[in-house]
Amino acid sequence: MARVVAIVGSYRRGGIADQAVDAVLEGARENGAATEKIYLIEQQIEFCRNCRMCTQEKGPARGECVHQDGLESVLQRVESATAVVLSSPVNYYNVTAVFRRFMERLIGYTYWPWGKNLGPVMRSKLRTRKAVLIASAAVPALFIPLSTGAPRALKVAARMVGAKPVGKLWIGMAGSQPDELLRARTRMKAMRLGRRLA
Repeated sequence: MARVVAIVGSYRRGGIADQAVDAVLEGARENGAATEKIYLIEQQIEFCRNCRMCTQEKGPARGECVHQDGLESVLQRVESATAVVLSSPVNYYNVTAVFRRFMERLIGYTYWPWGKNLGPVMRSKLRTRKAVLIASAAVPALFIPLSTGAPRALKVAARMVGAKPVGKLWIGMAGSQPDELLRARTRMKAMRLGRRLA
């Protein structure tokens, strides 16, 4: 059975990005998938110390972080999934700080011993999971990939957790009112993306 885990980098529930995630998960459930949604703001995830201890041991297994916090549980749930949804509103031209904090902690998926200055190398090049990437912004959707770093950050996070994007949803002109609803057309597109994950 397909299992889809969504990682939500929004600071609040019910916003446009969160509604889009709900629609993706609904589409996945319609095709028989089990789903779960994780709000990063509700997890105890410390900032990366850049100590690189998790990158020192060679091998395919994710390196162990020195922090003993909520990240391990989140990553175990992601690793048990067949697909992921990675979502963040755009704040100051990139993903939110809470999503960035999560993303930086994914460095344990790489091997980067001291003395090797070429940068981190993925422990596994396999991308066995599917991914849908979602970003919302106040600018028109066309400008999200052109003028923000959010799409690249979401793609990097997907690669780190062994996922290959099969769809993306850039939602523009969001946040024009406090309790904005996802447009019907965008909701339908999100549901179609979710069906692809199941």
